[in-house]
Amino acid sequence: MKEADSGAAQLPNFQRGWVWDDGRIRALILSVIRNFPVGAAMFLQYGNESIHFKHKPVEGSPANPDKEPDELILDGQQRLTSLYNALYSRKPVHTRTDKDKDIKRYYYLDISKALDPKADDEEVVISVPASKQITSDFGRHVDKDLTTREQEFELKMFPLNIILAPSDEQNWQNDHYAYHGYTPEIIKQFTELFAKVINPTQQYQMPVIRLDKTTPKEAVCQVFENVNTVSVSLTVFELDTAIFAIDDFQLRKDWEERKETYSDCTHVAFFLQVWRNRQLQEERCPRPDT
Repeated sequence: MKEADSGAAQLPNFQRGWVWDDGRIRALILSVIRNFPVGAAMFLQYGNESIHFKHKPVEGSPANPDKEPDELILDGQQRLTSLYNALYSRKPVHTRTDKDKDIKRYYYLDISKALDPKADDEEVVISVPASKQITSDFGRHVDKDLTTREQEFELKMFPLNIILAPSDEQNWQNDHYAYHGYTPEIIKQFTELFAKVINPTQQYQMPVIRLDKTTPKEAVCQVFENVNTVSVSLTVFELDTAIFAIDDFQLRKDWEERKETYSDCTHVAFFLQVWRNRQLQEERCPRPDT
């Protein structure tokens, strides 16, 4: 998370945008706080002389786009970007609903539900609008108001975007105790939350595969195609875009320019482009059986 924030870890600039919706983000957070595995990530050490990927910061990161990264994220963009925005960044998370409507959200942990083994998953990690108010009746009635820290204490809602910042988490904990008058019940409850949820989350480990900068570009091509044909699969064009980016050729930009120029014969141009892309891909990254 620190590397994503500073720009030490970035994305190849041909990577698609972040596409995870609110439901998938909440499910991912739930897996992490329960210490479930969420799969491995793959990084490529930056500086390979035969691979000329341009780079861009992780979405939401304040890193300077011109800063040269130490490594590029080849696999794990969706998971790492979701975790960075929900558990590390202090800005509201720009995501979308399951009906593809753009929304901004903060994520909270319901302390009581998080410690209740019978609680429904939907009740543990709570998604809150950027206003930090959950409303009903078309916004006329405020069901939950978390606009102040005191209201977070009152409702026992822990803000998840400080869970990876131990000093901020400790300050919230101390103020939480003070707000409730240091009652033994509150101290016992939060101590249990820290032991069962907060500390394990701070210690959570994701397996990472690192390809060093001596990795042949043919291997990077094959690895990238393999890891992007599962989960949210890339299209053929997106895979081709990745292959051409290795040699610093911006296929998407080239295609848009050609489409504009030859708008009257778009279909012909498209199929010719795809055919030629496949030819060049085989030349650049021949498969083992060819």
